[in-house]
Amino acid sequence: MAQPPSPLGSVDKALLTLDALARAGARGLALAELAGEVGANKSTLHRTLAALRHRGYAEQTAAGDYRLGPAVLALGTAFLSEENLPGIVRPALEALRDEVDELVHLGTLAGHEVVYLDKVEPQRPVRVWSAVGRRLPAATTALGRAMLATAPSPAAGDRLSPLLAEARERGYAAETEENEPGIACVAVAVLRAGRPVAAVSVTAPVERLTGDGRAARVAALRDVLSRTLPPGLTIPAPLG
Repeated sequence: MAQPPSPLGSVDKALLTLDALARAGARGLALAELAGEVGANKSTLHRTLAALRHRGYAEQTAAGDYRLGPAVLALGTAFLSEENLPGIVRPALEALRDEVDELVHLGTLAGHEVVYLDKVEPQRPVRVWSAVGRRLPAATTALGRAMLATAPSPAAGDRLSPLLAEARERGYAAETEENEPGIACVAVAVLRAGRPVAAVSVTAPVERLTGDGRAARVAALRDVLSRTLPPGLTIPAPLG
């Protein structure tokens, strides 16, 4: 089915121009190439680019080609800020909850602690005390370990270093009964441009997070997030 025409053609052309520049990457595109990509004549596109350059959304290289400007990065950073993350990641959390029928958490680092940003409850009851806004030491949680393991300078420490090395190797972090008796968690980091901005965990009774049960939930965690996270967010690949 053909897409209906844009209600405002000039805005649509500007957005198509940004899409084309994003695909071109750092090398950029010459005006003629860009006009072919967007389907606009060069004089009209030149005016569109002038407006985008004025606001910092496009810039010209020394060779005269056009590429994305720094204002685009600021938009992306604001969109993926801690305040927005729960809203944009919520559909992925709900899809994961529906897949495994377990408690799902979203958290981020705040210094040496993990802050819980969101939670999605399963149909079956789980006796776990958790709340949005709760803080725990990052080193004792699967969420915290998943983020620390993918940080540019992973945390060090006699006890923590082997746990983070293991998390990097297998692509997920785990915790068993370190915060609540009878409860275990597995988590993967959520990355933006290769850096952790959050983590998502599955929390369940220990008997459901050992052996084949853990393997199945980790597989679901990776599969669902890979399919449902919004563009710009990824999860780390296992090194092993």
